[in-house]
Amino acid sequence: MTDDRPDRPDTGAPEGDTATTAETGTPGDAHTLWHGRFADGPSDALLAFSVSLDFDRRLAADDLEGSRAHVAMLAEVGLIDGEERVAIVDALATVEAEMGAGEFVFVPTDEDIHTAIERRVAEIAGPAGAKLHTGRSRNDQITTDLRLFIRREGRAQIRRLLDLQEVLVQRAQEVGDAYLPGYTHLQRAQPVLLAHHLLAHFWALARDVSRWWDALDRVDVSPLGAGALAGSSLPLDPDLTARALGFQFRFANSLDAVGDRDYVAECLFVLALSQVHLSRIGEEITLWASDEFGFVHLADAFSTGSTMITQKKNPYLSEHSPRKAGRLIGNLTGFLATLKGLPLAYNRDLQEDKEPLFDAMDQHALTLDALTGLLATIEFDVERMQSAADGAAVAATDLAEHLVVQGVPFRDAHAIVGKLVRQSLERGIPLAELVETEPSLGKDALPLLEPGAAVRRRTTPGGGGPGPVAVQLEAAQAKLADERARLVD
Repeated sequence: MTDDRPDRPDTGAPEGDTATTAETGTPGDAHTLWHGRFADGPSDALLAFSVSLDFDRRLAADDLEGSRAHVAMLAEVGLIDGEERVAIVDALATVEAEMGAGEFVFVPTDEDIHTAIERRVAEIAGPAGAKLHTGRSRNDQITTDLRLFIRREGRAQIRRLLDLQEVLVQRAQEVGDAYLPGYTHLQRAQPVLLAHHLLAHFWALARDVSRWWDALDRVDVSPLGAGALAGSSLPLDPDLTARALGFQFRFANSLDAVGDRDYVAECLFVLALSQVHLSRIGEEITLWASDEFGFVHLADAFSTGSTMITQKKNPYLSEHSPRKAGRLIGNLTGFLATLKGLPLAYNRDLQEDKEPLFDAMDQHALTLDALTGLLATIEFDVERMQSAADGAAVAATDLAEHLVVQGVPFRDAHAIVGKLVRQSLERGIPLAELVETEPSLGKDALPLLEPGAAVRRRTTPGGGGPGPVAVQLEAAQAKLADERARLVD
């Protein structure tokens, strides 16, 4: 019997012999979209192994959109009449309403979201509904759905990236001329404005946004009309469906159209690399929040405690974001391994594209939202930062460049200052005293060691001093405005 209980758990997984479209009530007798070729129905084990409904149901809206365009094309080329078109379109609207209300009932033979929708359309529209799949294969149907999904969700990822970039710009404006040590090899190197440091992450994320736009350009190709692999003998019009779905292009080769998942791999790469950038932000905040650094204080809302150690305030979000990066890298490499041995055209292995893509999209979005909130509420300990950047040794490069201006070759200047730094450390003498007594430096060089002097001397374009950072901040604001406008278009 058919299970029509409205409160049936919406898992999408086969449930043995609890429900089937066949009158006998046994899964072995259930009809599939391909039952005509077979004397016996699929086994429970086969259904359980092949089912993808538990994860591909999130493509329902895309499948409905693609089906509407396909039906419109079938009517335009005369493969269905006007009454049949209305019946199918009305049935698709009913399905959409049922799914939106949580009233759509799945049955065990609903192998995937395409099967479920087509089955229900046929139940509602009768013989007309059976014409929905005319000239279409699940091979071109699923890749169309997936491209529609990526086209929409990719823009949502861009929007979240821009939100995080906006917070970085806002915080860069707020901190003004505050500075901190810049690090190489996790050792204090030269001081830079805190705004410069924050904007460094802005530009990394800007490249991620650019990569998304680039990837979405290649997603913008309609595969609908390619059929199973070779096109069709029916008078289909793939250009019509491409225009109806808002695709910029249609496929050029039907084999490539159904066998191509480059666009999935590329999106997985964009997500993985972006997650690496988020990981670097997270690792940095985790370091800065430690007592050893003490550069930031985290809001309670974005921290956790310890179940045993009473005083702990842990930077959970920032330390957990790098773990997500490993997960997304695994999604990418795993999918590439799936693709590497596949011959043309469609292979069932390609069903493995959706789980890593959906997971990567979800985890990246979660991390973006979390870090955006974290950075918006973080408190910078500017005094601690500047104290760490005011050590005389971080001005060593400025001392060497002071000598260069006087005509001393840089390598010689490097050796002179390096020797002074070593003597200061070994003998416990303040570097300023040694600079004052060094004939090539003397009292004229002492202002270079004053607090904040080194960061103010960073004047070259793109550098970490006040002048170039002001220019950079304007460029970041303009870049953000341009990307926001592009997102609206």
